[in-house]
Amino acid sequence: MSNRRKAREIAVQACYAFEFSGNTPQQVIETTILESGEPASVTDFAVELFQKTVENKEEFDQWIMKRAANWDFTRIAVLDKIILRLIICEFLNFKDIPPKVSIDEGIEIAKKYSTEQSGRFVNGIADAVLADLKKEGIVEKTGRGLN
Repeated sequence: MSNRRKAREIAVQACYAFEFSGNTPQQVIETTILESGEPASVTDFAVELFQKTVENKEEFDQWIMKRAANWDFTRIAVLDKIILRLIICEFLNFKDIPPKVSIDEGIEIAKKYSTEQSGRFVNGIADAVLADLKKEGIVEKTGRGLN
């Protein structure tokens, strides 16, 4: 497993812990990410991804709700929402990560940790959100293969 995949999985766990624990983001970072036993190359990315996702949760949820219009947002699996937030976070905040990589990683994590249908659901919503972000000129990726 790549360092980035491991970091994404830890970020998912941290977001889940934050969602239900009532702890501050810093407490979650300390207990979930930094105590994971992973090297700094993993935890640094996990911390940054977690922090940016938590800070922008409401904005990311708006993008998800726009594209999941036929779904009751409260009935979408919590892990699917978290994974989608992380994907959107990567779209908007990590200019060096190709959107296809963000989506593919999210699909694989959804298949591993969420429901049987989660991979397809995450793929569909993430693709639609990416199309919206591109249409509005919000996604700024630089470098080869980053469009």
